[in-house]
Amino acid sequence: MDDSTRLEIARGQIVAARQYTESLLADIDPRDWFRQPAEVATHVAWHVGHLAMAQYGLVLFRQRGRQTEDTELMSSQFRKQFSKGSQPDSIVGNNPSVEEIQAVFTGVYRQAMEELEQYPLEQLDDPVDEPYAAYPTKYGALLFCAHHEMLHAGQIGLLRRLLGKSPVR
Repeated sequence: MDDSTRLEIARGQIVAARQYTESLLADIDPRDWFRQPAEVATHVAWHVGHLAMAQYGLVLFRQRGRQTEDTELMSSQFRKQFSKGSQPDSIVGNNPSVEEIQAVFTGVYRQAMEELEQYPLEQLDDPVDEPYAAYPTKYGALLFCAHHEMLHAGQIGLLRRLLGKSPVR
């Protein structure tokens, strides 16, 4: 399989995962984003913030390093609050607003899609620094972005049910 096909597969998976996540979020009231049902120790806002942070890391940072303009996509505080191992905080005032989380979620995705349009194909098999989540290459980071989003979409789907929403699929 040629590199342009591989990139299109990764890009298509990222797009499909985002479309599914957005379908899960579409009818969740922003007032419910920080609700932590008694059965779980997480909330919708944390998953959306975490997905934005992870997509930045996998599709932008792991591919081309940190750029000066990346601070406009998300603050370092945002990255820390939603990084791997962070704990969801249900106190609304301790979090960015739902609008900010949504803006970062959308902004990172748009930037990722824009940069993937001009991706240097010869870099797909370049290694990424440890620690990496699943695959040791830049292509693997792109593939894992979609897999990771679907994993969290499943958790958002469970939260939907616990919030009294019907399943999307």
